[in-house]
Amino acid sequence: MGLLFFLFVVVPILELMVIVQVGQSLGAWNTVGLLVIDSLVGAWLVKHQGLGLIRKSRERLRNGEMPGDEISAGIAVLFAGALMLTPGFVTDAFGLLLLVPPVRNLLIGSIRRRFRSRLSPGFAAPDLPSWNPTDPVEDQHPPREDEL
Repeated sequence: MGLLFFLFVVVPILELMVIVQVGQSLGAWNTVGLLVIDSLVGAWLVKHQGLGLIRKSRERLRNGEMPGDEISAGIAVLFAGALMLTPGFVTDAFGLLLLVPPVRNLLIGSIRRRFRSRLSPGFAAPDLPSWNPTDPVEDQHPPREDEL
């Protein structure tokens, strides 16, 4: 409840206050222009970083590795893009911070630690039988279409 109140009530009020202050200093049209330029630059940065993450993901997949770090970073970049396209200077500042790789990595590491601490030790279900896709045991899994 507190987080939703903050996101949907406090942040918009703060954004309006900052926009009004900037508007009083720079003028209305200059403020609107600055917001538009800020959103366009943010969209370009998000696109550039997103394409770089896609290239890294493809490379890791070609090497037979799971691109877990790239997926996490991609989600953060997507969230940064949403913040950058939201009109306002405060959300744009947080979006820009998410586009800085060291800041993004700190945030992702913090979120991962938080989720790991909430998982119970038996979450991985260690009593399940292991399965090797190159040598499946007949009784453990249903046959594929080409085996029928």
